[in-house]
Amino acid sequence: MQDKHLNIISFDIPFPANYGGVIDVFYKIKALHDLDVKIHLHCFYKTESKPAPELEKLCETVNYYPRITGWKSFLSLKPYIVKSRESKILLENLLKNDYPILFEGIHTTSLIQHPKLENRLKIYRPCNIEHHYYFHLFWASRKFIERPFFLSESIKLYFYQPKLKYANIILAITDNDKYYLQDFFPTSQVMLLPGFYPGDEPGIIPGKGDYALYHGNLSVAENAKAVRFLIKKVFSKTNYPLKIAGFNPDKQTMHLISKYPHISMIKNPNDEELIKLIQDAQMNLMFTFQSTGLKLKLLYALNYGRFCIANEKMLDGSRLHIHCLTAETPTEILALIEKVKGQEFTNKNIDERMKHLPLIYSNKKNAEIIIGLLG
Repeated sequence: MQDKHLNIISFDIPFPANYGGVIDVFYKIKALHDLDVKIHLHCFYKTESKPAPELEKLCETVNYYPRITGWKSFLSLKPYIVKSRESKILLENLLKNDYPILFEGIHTTSLIQHPKLENRLKIYRPCNIEHHYYFHLFWASRKFIERPFFLSESIKLYFYQPKLKYANIILAITDNDKYYLQDFFPTSQVMLLPGFYPGDEPGIIPGKGDYALYHGNLSVAENAKAVRFLIKKVFSKTNYPLKIAGFNPDKQTMHLISKYPHISMIKNPNDEELIKLIQDAQMNLMFTFQSTGLKLKLLYALNYGRFCIANEKMLDGSRLHIHCLTAETPTEILALIEKVKGQEFTNKNIDERMKHLPLIYSNKKNAEIIIGLLG
């Protein structure tokens, strides 16, 4: 049998897999590698990023490209997240082979209509509907300097979106995204491909914890807003402990937390620390104010954690309602905290979750779908 090869262009270095989209990218790479696909990985990075030798174990080749950040990219008519990832060297490397190309996120699609790639199989994997996402960030942000950027980026992304018609196949991550993309690209092949996550290694610990956990990248305005909501509206009214595993929390959030002795912050945990926090918690709190894309941290919580309390926007389009306790208002959240704080999470609970979760979110099955598209 002839070897399968695939170029993957990642918007960031996908290791460590400790936030949002890179979780999907890393575990996709791992699943494809396990099925003997030869991966040629191309990663964009910021100046403070470091190469990840772990990726070389999974890929045939790994190339890194610096992002062009600053005013030059911001003033372009192209979206900043796209313009800052333009690279002539990337094009040169892609032309060294004739393998299919998987564009991870709209961020990486600056070459998707390049004439020299016209005859290549091009697969586009959207993280979400980006112009919707950035418009929600515009409303969520409390920083005056950020809001014009988010609004500008949302508008640019909307007008850039038609260029994605040059993809042969679009792999939507949720049902809602699939329906939107099918309407926007009626002549394109749009398929649902659920998110990849560490699901081949479930790690739920039976028993009972003694705290609630929220985790997320707090430099993202949406997540910081969710933390403020949970502190002010929920945990200010109970003494039940809350731990926040937060990446890059700002001073305002830290000051708010300091007012409550039963609330603590674990700054920038590594992957092992985060998994341990999820496993030991009695309940994981999954809240968002925008229903864009799939919240991959929800899959992390369900794969490693006990009880999961989430709102509808977090679950929208995920097919994961059966595994979560749903609440919208502070009163409903407080009632669920009281309900489950003393309950054991049993082996039966674990078995029920693990029977259903892999039916949709199976890394192997979803990797096989990608392989079937490569020809």
